[in-house]
Amino acid sequence: MGWACLLFFRQITLNYHIIDQTTVKRIAAAIMEKPAFLFSTKLPYSVKRLVFILAILVLFSAEILRIYFLMPFPGSQVNDTVSYAYWLDRLVIWIRILVLLLAYFALISVFKKGRTWEKIVLPLILIAYSIVFFSFNFRLPADKIFYQPVNKSFTTASDTNMDRSKLVIGLVIDGQAKAYPIQLIGYHHQVVDTVGKTPVMVTYCTVCRSGRVYSPMVNGKQETFRLVGMDHFNAVFEDATTKSWWRQATGVSITGPLKGYALKEFPSSQMTLDTWLRQHPNSLVMKPDTLFMDRYFRLEDYDKGTMRSDLVRRDNASWQHNSWIVGVANSYSSKAYDWNDLLQKRIIQDSVDKMPILVTIENDSASFHVYDRRIDNTPVNFRISGNKALLVDENTHSSWNMDGLCIDGPLKGKRLLPVQSYNEFWHSWQTFHKDAKIYVGNQTLIK
Repeated sequence: MGWACLLFFRQITLNYHIIDQTTVKRIAAAIMEKPAFLFSTKLPYSVKRLVFILAILVLFSAEILRIYFLMPFPGSQVNDTVSYAYWLDRLVIWIRILVLLLAYFALISVFKKGRTWEKIVLPLILIAYSIVFFSFNFRLPADKIFYQPVNKSFTTASDTNMDRSKLVIGLVIDGQAKAYPIQLIGYHHQVVDTVGKTPVMVTYCTVCRSGRVYSPMVNGKQETFRLVGMDHFNAVFEDATTKSWWRQATGVSITGPLKGYALKEFPSSQMTLDTWLRQHPNSLVMKPDTLFMDRYFRLEDYDKGTMRSDLVRRDNASWQHNSWIVGVANSYSSKAYDWNDLLQKRIIQDSVDKMPILVTIENDSASFHVYDRRIDNTPVNFRISGNKALLVDENTHSSWNMDGLCIDGPLKGKRLLPVQSYNEFWHSWQTFHKDAKIYVGNQTLIK
């Protein structure tokens, strides 16, 4: 019943086209000024008791649902409920004031005319609300579970303590290369940093297996973001200035004053640290913050998809909810490639929106690459070499390494251009890339 009341109140505000906090404030003020209007002694005691019950139901619903919609509770991430969560988050303070005022005046009547059991139960209900209030405001919100690094520091390739088999998100800006281990940013969800002289926000959502790097610049100034929860299992951030909410997988504001605005994305790569340092030997690598070592440890097996949690464990079968894919997208279309298929074939040649591409994976079965396979505007076909460490083009029989550089033959010195690509859970790619095409065998299908 409380949920029904909340839907009623929300529908009223939607009819005004925007979320109108003034409406709730005026109702609260009216009750404070003229409480006798709603709680006249002429009103039957049963009506006052019903008002109290309804008020408490609304209050509990508001506290619980604003977090339920934003966290991976059963059923919470299936439907389009982010607008409800945003509405509740914006108005929860005024809902508390309004409902507590209603409850206060009703409570007076209950203690005057109520039965003994009612006088015992009602304080217990208020105690229960206090527990719910504390839990859903100071324990369960995403930003009370996941924190930003306090001591942010970096190391170099000379550090022998690093596990080079770990996956990283790497990027190069203004000639400077930096790598961010997924085990670290997977806990933090976002790390604000500077690469070269450019501010960046390195983000990762473990439940979608989506790594993205964005510019935190919004309307000409560097914005601050906090994690508020998730929508369709993808992390959602809130900017400090306008309180708009932003989806991690796309960088697009999904609700609030800046709805539809998109953050600029920087090209990034996912691969093992060893592969990244082979490509960028002078790269800086983010070090663990010693304050969060126990949190990092919980993600120790995340890279390999072998964690116990159903939310982040890999489906070994293809095209299942948590199956791994390699995704490629541009402004016009998107396509997903099955990780199992890639492991078996080691090389896939295809086209995305008429751009011929090459998808390949290294012998570590973790570092993948997607390249534009055109040389001087001419598509080139490749095959994997016998040791699976080199590529050979079938046009000139030149040899290419996994970094896309031709190292021997007529095309020596030529380089394939990298194409932005991601390793992601299939459910995430399918959700945020509508009509996503998939590559099965040698065919392109719409899943």
